[in-house]
Amino acid sequence: MGSAASQQKLSTQLLAPADDEHPLPPSSPTTGTVDDPHGSSGRLESILTDTTVPWSRRLRLATIVEMKLLLHLAGPAVTVYMLNYVMSMSTQIFSGHLGNLELAAASLGNNGIQIFAYGLMLGMGSAVETLCGQAYGAHKYEMLGIYLQRSTILLMATGVLLAVIYAFSRPILLLLGESPEIAKAASIFVYGLIPQIFVYAANFPIQKFLQAQSIVAPSAYISATTLAVHLLLSWLVVYKLGLGLLGASLVLSFSGWIMVIAQFVYIVTSQKCRFTWTGFSWQAFSGLPEFLKLSTASAVMLCLETWYFQILVLIAGMLDHPELALDALSVCMTISGWVFMIAVGFNAAASVRVSNELGAGNPKSAAFSVMVVTALSSIISVIIAVVILCLRDYLSYIFTEGETVAHAVSELTPLLAITLILNGIQPVLSGVAVGCGWQAFVAYVNVACYYIVGIPLGALLGFKFDLGAKVKATAVSLSILISTQLQNL
Repeated sequence: MGSAASQQKLSTQLLAPADDEHPLPPSSPTTGTVDDPHGSSGRLESILTDTTVPWSRRLRLATIVEMKLLLHLAGPAVTVYMLNYVMSMSTQIFSGHLGNLELAAASLGNNGIQIFAYGLMLGMGSAVETLCGQAYGAHKYEMLGIYLQRSTILLMATGVLLAVIYAFSRPILLLLGESPEIAKAASIFVYGLIPQIFVYAANFPIQKFLQAQSIVAPSAYISATTLAVHLLLSWLVVYKLGLGLLGASLVLSFSGWIMVIAQFVYIVTSQKCRFTWTGFSWQAFSGLPEFLKLSTASAVMLCLETWYFQILVLIAGMLDHPELALDALSVCMTISGWVFMIAVGFNAAASVRVSNELGAGNPKSAAFSVMVVTALSSIISVIIAVVILCLRDYLSYIFTEGETVAHAVSELTPLLAITLILNGIQPVLSGVAVGCGWQAFVAYVNVACYYIVGIPLGALLGFKFDLGAKVKATAVSLSILISTQLQNL
């Protein structure tokens, strides 16, 4: 309740349009036209509220306007998230071709340990998404840089605590019941990911800062360039220098820092950020307790979702034949994660669109944006699910050459397809919640669906009825389905 109260206090003051104390800079972006690439559209609101025009014509015109605004955001955002995920996935592929043990270790390190930090950092960074989006819509540009700095300070401090957990990953995995051989190999992989913790701490606030201003193309170009460098370095370090799992994870961390530095240089030097980034300020250290409360609510919302997948991976490592179970589940969850990045891109676009429209005082536009982004993301997810089903017998060979793993993945694919379709809707609705500042509500929904239904069901069927990895996919699908229905309400 405390988080919700502080969240309301922080966000409601940003909802009103700018007043005389916050005038629009002379050459700053304005709102009100469909060609405006910077968020809210007064034209969309006027179309939706004009009752003299027939409903069907209003729907058509509003859809055209919203699609232009949305795709301007979603296209590059999806590209950024997918490229970043491909970077992580390629590291897992390089590791997997060293052997099945290395694939299981990289899977446990990526999905069992790394996602712990990813969920926490991305969740805390969502506070920037809420506040920067609403501040930008209300023309309070100077506050965006302050929010960016506050978030980075909090996330860096959190990163120090996470680094300690990473350092003790081997005894933690053994304590959780993982096999000694897999725990040893996974811990080596995790040690190389310690610098990546601080990549998250800097990168997520920067991305949210830029997205709130609808500046997404530069991040896409930087991510594409970094991915090319990452693939070359991974090949050299893993295969030519023979540094194995540790080398693969160190290259992933190094590549992350390339993106962070490049994006920050863009912010400092770009004319587009001249009103939102005015340099470092001591004001960033004020209001940290209140900002921490909103960040905590955001973190709980996303962590409950991402940690759920982490727990499923850890449970898979405790099944009979843990190496096979981890390999099969790893392939499916990696593919799911890659497709999930599309929904996360739409999540970011939905959050920016909703927060910008609310900040500009356009409630009908915000509601209409929710409908359009949900429909578009759902259609794309269904198409991808059909393609995955058609390729079910060949998917695993991207990651490993084992035929046993290929057969297990083929059996899991129908459940994977269901998960992909549901993942096309649920993250988008979460993005809408972030744009509105409703992180606490989504946290309650996630607790009920993932932890009261999903994990107990997965453990019961996996151990009691010996259904193995297949039941984990069932638990994922059922939990996402319930979560989606509740967020729709």
